[in-house]
Amino acid sequence: MFVLFATKPTQDGCEGFRYNFLGIKGIYRKRSVINRGWTIERGRCMTNIHLGKRSIYIERKPNRTSVRKLHHFAG
Repeated sequence: MFVLFATKPTQDGCEGFRYNFLGIKGIYRKRSVINRGWTIERGRCMTNIHLGKRSIYIERKPNRTSVRKLHHFAG
């Protein structure tokens, strides 16, 4: 079954959710204390977009085919 958009709550009790949008998986978080500014960071596994106290993490393509991929992450 192909899912267009699915979400699940995080398992660490933070405010936010995990998502799967057209096969692209990631995490959205809303922070209560830390303000990370307006930046974009590119790591080996994820691209991080920080918008003040909100952060969006998007899984990168090389990670989707590696052993470290996010299995059954959000649907």
